[in-house]
Amino acid sequence: MVGLKPSEVPPTTAVKFLGAGTAACFADLLTFPLDTAKVRLQIQGENQATQAARRIQYRGVLGTILTMVRTEGPRSPYNGLVAGLQRQMSFASIRIGLYDSVKQFYTPKGSDHSSITTRILAGCTTGAMAVSCAQPTDVVKVRFQASIHLGAGSNRKYSGTMDAYRTIAREEGVRGLWKGTLPNITRNAIVNCAEMVTYDIIKEKLLDYHLLTDNFPCHFISAFGAGFCATVVASPVDVVKTRYMNSPPGQYCSPLDCMLKMVTQEGPTAFYKGFTPSFLRLGTWNVVMFVTYEQLKRALMKVQMLRESPF
Repeated sequence: MVGLKPSEVPPTTAVKFLGAGTAACFADLLTFPLDTAKVRLQIQGENQATQAARRIQYRGVLGTILTMVRTEGPRSPYNGLVAGLQRQMSFASIRIGLYDSVKQFYTPKGSDHSSITTRILAGCTTGAMAVSCAQPTDVVKVRFQASIHLGAGSNRKYSGTMDAYRTIAREEGVRGLWKGTLPNITRNAIVNCAEMVTYDIIKEKLLDYHLLTDNFPCHFISAFGAGFCATVVASPVDVVKTRYMNSPPGQYCSPLDCMLKMVTQEGPTAFYKGFTPSFLRLGTWNVVMFVTYEQLKRALMKVQMLRESPF
């Protein structure tokens, strides 16, 4: 057995909620540069890109990160990290931590296993709930990741994370903080279904057929499969979401307008811009998050049981 043994008592909703947010923050710390590279590749080619952006060409994941470090400094791949961690504590806690509870709610009484339809419905529900709460943090994160600062003389639109929230609300209204909510709900409903349902099913089959026990290899394989499926199905919506969130007022009338302009100006392959960093990021993120999440659930339950023990 690799890692902590499963608890005899099923983890509580509070343990799942806290464990999911913490595990997601840890995964973000390790994979954030890949996410930033993905954002830069996704917005590359926009007609209204800044003059600085037109002079810089990003090629590949490693090339994008190295170009950022060379032109903007070693801290640039972590632009927007604070907002990213804020996002995970609210977003992942809901969409991952509440998934099992919502799945049980949708499962008919007396049923031993949840159907695929039930799992998909649970994934869509928690994904939509999470976006509704965490959308402002996602907008700010994308704005920081997309902004290019070439040296000390370049103008910074936001002095910090809290200033970004205030500036967006002042210049674009409170609705500006929820810009791109519809494509984000669509994107995260798809991602959440792909991640949670795929992870759930792969893990269940590995255990049911006694191919693996409930330990690290089982969690690793399930998480890797979840990351790949999520990237394939969510990449088109993710590109539209990123561009729409980062766009200045008036550039796109709606997410649909953004999608149509992408197709007409750059072709259908634009929907898969940044696919490699998306997969590297989502695959790595899923492995780190789910493995950490499984261990955190067990550790937190042990702590809870020790506190409740009379001895």
